[in-house]
Amino acid sequence: MRFLLFPLALASATVAHAAPPQLILEVARFRNLDQVQKGGEVEISVTVPTQPLTYRQRAPKSFQSSAVVELDILKADGTSAWHETVTLKPPVLNDTTISIKNPLSFLKRVTVPDGTYTLRGKVRDQYKATNGETVVEQQLVVSAPKKPEFSDIVFLSKPAVKTTGESVFNRGGYLLTRAPGGYYGRGTEGLYFYTELNQLPAGRPVTLHYHLAAPDGTATDADAAAVTPAVGRPTSLAGELPLGYLPAGPFTLTIEARDAATKKVLATQSRAGERSLTEYAPAGAGGLR
Repeated sequence: MRFLLFPLALASATVAHAAPPQLILEVARFRNLDQVQKGGEVEISVTVPTQPLTYRQRAPKSFQSSAVVELDILKADGTSAWHETVTLKPPVLNDTTISIKNPLSFLKRVTVPDGTYTLRGKVRDQYKATNGETVVEQQLVVSAPKKPEFSDIVFLSKPAVKTTGESVFNRGGYLLTRAPGGYYGRGTEGLYFYTELNQLPAGRPVTLHYHLAAPDGTATDADAAAVTPAVGRPTSLAGELPLGYLPAGPFTLTIEARDAATKKVLATQSRAGERSLTEYAPAGAGGLR
């Protein structure tokens, strides 16, 4: 997965910026429950740091920036499977020399047929075209699970919360707040995550084993209580692990599902993240402004 990640910083003393805009783009694939429309559900999380954007004065002591984000899912032959353009306008600031410019995030959920695609995100500064644009691309393979397997792991900025509401931010009975780029910043002591387990025999309990490791060999293992797979639906799994012992830098979370009776490994899934002990993390994906 390719993404650009830039931590928050204090705004500079000038209103206009010459740096190109920035983009954090990531995707998570889930099983599609629609029996009529075949394919998979793709959740696209987009975060745009507002630090490099040009802030235009709108009134005395009133400044605002704007960014245009184009999202495309391209088929293998280059034709479009899905396209959307979103204009982001952060809140008005009274003083750009002292205010912290929070990033803007949003989430899109798209269903596409099984196949191989390219996900492309493009961002440009609406108020200063000469700042250029940033393009991020990543390959995307969508396929329906035919055997026991996990969906992609989603890293969260705070614990998943049980909910009965319906929203693009809700999944499997949980409200999920994404951690942009899988990045955990200064002061964060917990790793929070969500995934789904598919195509397991109904009524046969499975246990979950978590392994969290850094390149220097620092690692920890944990086991979760047995869960009983849902009938005809993915089994939602939300968890958390302590981050306090991990050094700064990359880490990898691996989840294994094991048959509770035989201890046989049925499915495994991994995801890499990043931890910083000095820089703060961008805010989680939220609503459009």
